[in-house]
Amino acid sequence: MINFYINANVYIQVLLATLMTFGITALGAALVFFFKKVNGTILDAMMGLSAGIMISASFWSLLNPAIDTANNNGMNAWLIVSLGFFVGSVILILCDILFDKFLTKKIVGNIKGIKRSLMLIFSITLHNIPEGLAIGVAFGSLLSGAKDATLASAFMLAVGVGIQNFPEGTAVSLPLRREGMSRFKSFMYGALSGIVEPIAGLIGCFLVIYVKNILPFFLSFAAGAMIYVAVSELIPESQKSKHQNIISFFTILGFVIMMMLDVSLG
Repeated sequence: MINFYINANVYIQVLLATLMTFGITALGAALVFFFKKVNGTILDAMMGLSAGIMISASFWSLLNPAIDTANNNGMNAWLIVSLGFFVGSVILILCDILFDKFLTKKIVGNIKGIKRSLMLIFSITLHNIPEGLAIGVAFGSLLSGAKDATLASAFMLAVGVGIQNFPEGTAVSLPLRREGMSRFKSFMYGALSGIVEPIAGLIGCFLVIYVKNILPFFLSFAAGAMIYVAVSELIPESQKSKHQNIISFFTILGFVIMMMLDVSLG
């Protein structure tokens, strides 16, 4: 199996690596099946945990690599990253306005929950696109003759992204369950939020020579979207609980968990 992978076409290597990261996202989303009944305090805590994960991932997984990549490519890092972050958050603000305008109670009963769910799915899915691109770039660099590019380093990047995806799958499925969605649907949406990684990975591999110039913008764009969802939807909603100190603790815990994964796995 190892020999097959080593000798496989680079696109096959990318596809298998990103399918692995997608599978780990699904495993994280599957945690929703372990809740036999909906407990408001527990799910509020999980929503706070999700907010902490998203805030942490926005910096350690997205903004920090965006700044480094822009600097390494001789780009104006502060401008590109600031612009991407601003555009990503503004688009989510516009989506918020459109949801309020067009999703009336005549169409759906729980409009606020539906809007929050859609924004959460969108932001996490958006976050997975640059991760897939990064994996594709790492593998594509093997063909482009990039300095220090090795199959082992590319695969370890995929492993690191995969491990980070576990709490991200949970960050989608548990809040959806809290909104009253069935366990199976919550799991499916959480799992499918990672399906964009194989697609983005193949695109990143194909455009390896050019994608490095746009990767910083994509990374910071996703960060802006995630921060907006966390501060405008997840944190305020979770803080409605009577146990605000516990919820705040889980928000901090989510941040620390994601930071530890990102920093330790590089």
